[in-house]
Amino acid sequence: MNIIQAIILGIVQGLTEFIPVSSTAHLVFATRLTGLSQSLDAEQVTATIAVIQLGTLVAVLVYFAEDIWNICLAFVRDHVLLLRGLTPPDVDGRGLLGSRLSSDAKLGWLIFIGSLPIGVLGLLFKKQIEGTFTKNLWVIATMMVVVALLLAAAEKVGKKERGMEKLGLGDALAVGFAQCLALVPGASRSGSTIMGGLFAGEMRETAARFSFLLSIPAVGASGLLELKKAVHSLPPGSAVSLAVATAVSGAVGYASIWFLLRYLRTHSTAVFIGYRLVVGALILILLAVGFVQPLGGI
Repeated sequence: MNIIQAIILGIVQGLTEFIPVSSTAHLVFATRLTGLSQSLDAEQVTATIAVIQLGTLVAVLVYFAEDIWNICLAFVRDHVLLLRGLTPPDVDGRGLLGSRLSSDAKLGWLIFIGSLPIGVLGLLFKKQIEGTFTKNLWVIATMMVVVALLLAAAEKVGKKERGMEKLGLGDALAVGFAQCLALVPGASRSGSTIMGGLFAGEMRETAARFSFLLSIPAVGASGLLELKKAVHSLPPGSAVSLAVATAVSGAVGYASIWFLLRYLRTHSTAVFIGYRLVVGALILILLAVGFVQPLGGI
């Protein structure tokens, strides 16, 4: 991977990791257009993408640094106090352990619980995820359409009335299991989790914010697991270009988070739904007429 390819992949990853349009779909096309898919096998492409995702992980960590600090601090503090038989300060009277946890500590538990489904399924289907299945355009295009329709349904039936302070176990389970759809290429992790949040009755901005916080364990574990493999499996001399791609994805990803949170305060996800439907349908048509190959070149 040369520097130009690295910059292109970094931009695509940063833009599409958090915007609900499927980063996998766009990265697969980016690897084809840049010729990277011809120089790397399916497993190497998967490893490259997973490592580049670490840049967007850093973007989340930086953007939500204060929230993450408060959650970690409250989580440790509250449980230490509970072990000593004391009541933590700032309890909210709702959720896990009744009134014995503060909002920030409870949010820590919700992130942990919401991360379990994708962690378990990710390990069970690790071989399939790393194989050609995740590069098949028939699967990618179909899931782009399917999740678009599910997101549209969530927009229609979701009450969109609850903020971060009202999140509970139901939200963690709904969003956590929805996040499992991200294991299927084309679904979009952010699209799936925002959809799950809307179905659970969360406001759009809340669904996006919880989605971003939930991405920390999922993206972090995936990227770190693939980092060791990438070091050994990628061609010699890939380190610099991989670092460039990761840095670019982080910078662009930070801007994407800023944009989406502000956009969803006053807008629906309709523009993203429409985009997914058009792109997904277009890919299906191109596949049907043989203009592009499911696993080959453009």
